[in-house]
Amino acid sequence: MKIVIAPDSFKDSLSAEGVASAIAAGLAQVLPQAQLVKCPMADGGEGTMDAIIAACAGELRSLDVRGPLGEPVRAGWGWLAESRTAIIEMAQASGIQLLAPAQRDACRSSTYGTGQLIAAALDAGARRIILAIGGSATNDAGSGMLRALGLKLFDAQDLPLAEGGLALAQLARVDASALDPRLTEVQLEVAADVDNPLCGSNGASAIFGPQKGASAEQVRLLDQALGHFADHCAALLGNDVRDLPGCGAAGGMGFAAKAFMQASFRPGIEVVAELAELDAAVQDADLVITGEGRFDAQTLRGKTPFGVARIARRHGVPVVVIAGTLGEGYEQLYAHGIDAAFALTSGPMSLEQACAQAAPLLQARAGDIARLWRCALKAQD
Repeated sequence: MKIVIAPDSFKDSLSAEGVASAIAAGLAQVLPQAQLVKCPMADGGEGTMDAIIAACAGELRSLDVRGPLGEPVRAGWGWLAESRTAIIEMAQASGIQLLAPAQRDACRSSTYGTGQLIAAALDAGARRIILAIGGSATNDAGSGMLRALGLKLFDAQDLPLAEGGLALAQLARVDASALDPRLTEVQLEVAADVDNPLCGSNGASAIFGPQKGASAEQVRLLDQALGHFADHCAALLGNDVRDLPGCGAAGGMGFAAKAFMQASFRPGIEVVAELAELDAAVQDADLVITGEGRFDAQTLRGKTPFGVARIARRHGVPVVVIAGTLGEGYEQLYAHGIDAAFALTSGPMSLEQACAQAAPLLQARAGDIARLWRCALKAQD
């Protein structure tokens, strides 16, 4: 019997590798002869770098960079030496989790630190960069990232602009003469499921600005500032990409990646599944177990269990979900390759308690699933 274990991380609790190990331990107690294959997953948000490093036996590197508000941050990035592939997780350098709620400032936050990580990858000789852009604290259209890579932005007095999205309203001149030429030689893949344009009612500022600390008036001003930046970029590059799907991702990081680096966009779970060779692992499996912290209707928007189920469904393999909580509308996933779903806790428990006890809870729930699976196998005999 072969069981593939392909979960996402449980936020504020366990990494995807930790979740997979806990599930494997529970299964092994009941099904000691089973072949258990661990494939930690992620969907482009926090934990993507760790999942890929674990799946591909990659190397974790680190660098001191500027955080979203200019503070020093020690950020990790992944390196796959054989393919010369860098894994950069935007949340490491420019993530919203780096700031307390009261510190979040969509007007001033910058992607400069993410640009520093990209520069480090280029210095290492990267031929391919996978940029996971979930969990950003920024709304600067990727201008900070570009400045870290050599782009220069000036105001009407020919002085360098301040960092952040709101300062882009004062942009008078863009100088790309010092932009790192290696950017044209590297393949950039953006791992994201967001298809918003840069500007407008469905753009970066309007949809994501409020959760990053922007008021209604600031959203309006940021949207105008990002549009102004896009005007200058279009004039410089001879091509306007602001309305392309994904350009509004991560506060407009998608725009900078597309406009200046010709990035391709792919769902994060597809990128991770490909690198982890999940399809090959599932082909001859008897069961797949996946999971995430909260399993609900939003999972349909390209989150890990949905992506794993799509792969398993192609091979006719049943899929079981273990989640921290089962939220509203989770039953909709039963029409998309999920066969059963179970919540982590068996009784009343606070979020803090559940996070602290996630590993033993996962092990226990996996053991329960294994017993049920064993009963089903006996019934077939």
